[in-house]
Amino acid sequence: MPKKRVGELLTKFHHMGVLVKNLDEAVEYFQALGIGPFGPSNLVHTDRVVYGKSAPDVKNIVKATKIGPIGIELIQPVSGESPPKRILESRGEGVYHIAFVVDDIEEATSIMMEAGFKVIYSSKNEGGGGMAFFDTDRVGGIVIELEELPPHLADDPYWGIKSW
Repeated sequence: MPKKRVGELLTKFHHMGVLVKNLDEAVEYFQALGIGPFGPSNLVHTDRVVYGKSAPDVKNIVKATKIGPIGIELIQPVSGESPPKRILESRGEGVYHIAFVVDDIEEATSIMMEAGFKVIYSSKNEGGGGMAFFDTDRVGGIVIELEELPPHLADDPYWGIKSW
């Protein structure tokens, strides 16, 4: 079977991530617009790697919701040096990434790397799978995340949403 191409990995849109300075204020703002309710993310990341180095001190707090089939993730970096923290400090609040679900994060990462994209941030997910963020923000300012979701979150109100 021929190897997948990058475009084939970007077919199952799941959510967009928005960087915020203050998570509570952001939730309040979006809920005033009728977007929400927001709940905590039930996805637990382990073995974080930032720019190729272990990053156990990186911590973000996240709340998520959905609008129909579209997930929205509000992200507040709270510790450690990471791409979200760097981008929040340099560009301010706003859309950070768009995320696509993949069947196999290792295969997807290999395909992206072979196409010349560098992994800037990655982790494993508790229960299986993992995520990888790629250096795609040079044009348009948005990072691409690929995520293999763990099976135990299939019925989760946020992570269980089906991709487009």
